[in-house]
Amino acid sequence: MKYDQLMDFLNAVFEEIMNFLGFTSILEALKTENYAFFKSFDGIMSCVFLALPILLFVEFFIVFFRERKQLRTYKVNFFIIVFNRVIGRILSLGTIVWCIGFFQEYAPFQTSYTWYWFIYGYVVWELGSFIYHYFGHKVRLLWCLHSPHHAAETMNLSVNHAHFFLEFLYADFIRTATCMLLGVDPKLFFSILLLDITYATFIHVGEHVLQKGRLGFLGKLILTPSHHRVHHGRNPLYMDTNFCNLLNIWDRVFGTYQDEVDHLPIQYGITREMDSGSFLDVYFGEFKALYKDVVNAPGLKNKILYLFMPPGWSHTGEHQTAKLVRKKYLDLQKETVHIR
Repeated sequence: MKYDQLMDFLNAVFEEIMNFLGFTSILEALKTENYAFFKSFDGIMSCVFLALPILLFVEFFIVFFRERKQLRTYKVNFFIIVFNRVIGRILSLGTIVWCIGFFQEYAPFQTSYTWYWFIYGYVVWELGSFIYHYFGHKVRLLWCLHSPHHAAETMNLSVNHAHFFLEFLYADFIRTATCMLLGVDPKLFFSILLLDITYATFIHVGEHVLQKGRLGFLGKLILTPSHHRVHHGRNPLYMDTNFCNLLNIWDRVFGTYQDEVDHLPIQYGITREMDSGSFLDVYFGEFKALYKDVVNAPGLKNKILYLFMPPGWSHTGEHQTAKLVRKKYLDLQKETVHIR
C-alpha cells in the first residue's frame, strides 16, 4: 500500500472513530468559536451523546479488570459494529430519506417543530418502534435479523450496536413510514431519532455500572435499564416483553409490559444452543437454523410457514413459541399460588 493510500485509510478510520465518539460536531463548534451551538438543542444532544461512548469505555475497563469472562461479548459486538458501520449506515439513511419523500404527502395533517408536537411525535415514534420490534420477535425471518441483538449472555452498552445490518432497512422503513403517515414533521423526526438513539444506548448499561437500573420514581413513567434488561431475558416470564425504548405507553396498551422481579434473576441470551463468543454463530446462526427447518419441512406450505410464523413454531405441532412458553409459566405460577 502506498503512503498516500495508507494515510487516506488512517484518516477515514480516524473520522469514523470521531463520529462514533460524537466529537465531530463539538470540535467543529470549538474550532469556529461558535459557542452558541452548545445552547441549541443539537448542541445539548451532542454533549449528551458524547457521554455514552465514554460510558461504554468506562464500562469496558470495569469489565476488563473485574469480570474478564464478559469480554467475549465485547469482542463479538465490536466485529458487528465494524461490519454494520460500513454497510448498514448507507442503507439506513437511504431508507429514511426515501420514506420521508414517499409517505409524507399521504399524511392527513402535518405537525410543526414545537414542544407539544414533539410529545405527539415521540408517542408516534414509539408506536413505529413497537411495531418493528414486536414483529422482529414474532416473525421467524425478521427474528433472524434481530437475534444478534439478543445473543449476548451479559448486558452492556456494546449490545446496543449488535444488529444484523439488514435490520436497519426494515426498522427504519417501519418507523419512518409510521411517523410520516401520521404527520410528524421531518425536522421533528430527526430530533426524535437523535434522542431515541441516545436513550436506546443508555438503557443497555450493564449491572456492573448501574446495578439496579430502575431509576427510582422514573421507573413508573418510562422504561428504564431494568425494564430493557427484562426484554433481553430468556426467562419464560420475561420473554417477548417491554418492546418500547422510552415511553412504556404501547407496552401497557398491548399487554407486553413486565417489571423485573427481585427473586427472578435475568438470564440473558437466546434459547437456541449457540456460541455467544463466535461472530459467525451470533450473526448467521439463526439463518442457519431457519434454513435447516425449511429444508426438512414437508410440503411447500410448511416451508413458507417457517419463514413467517414465530420462532419456536413447528410443523409437528410441538410449538415452543415465546407466547406459549410464557403462558405455561404463568399458568403454573397460578396453580402453585392456588395450592398454597
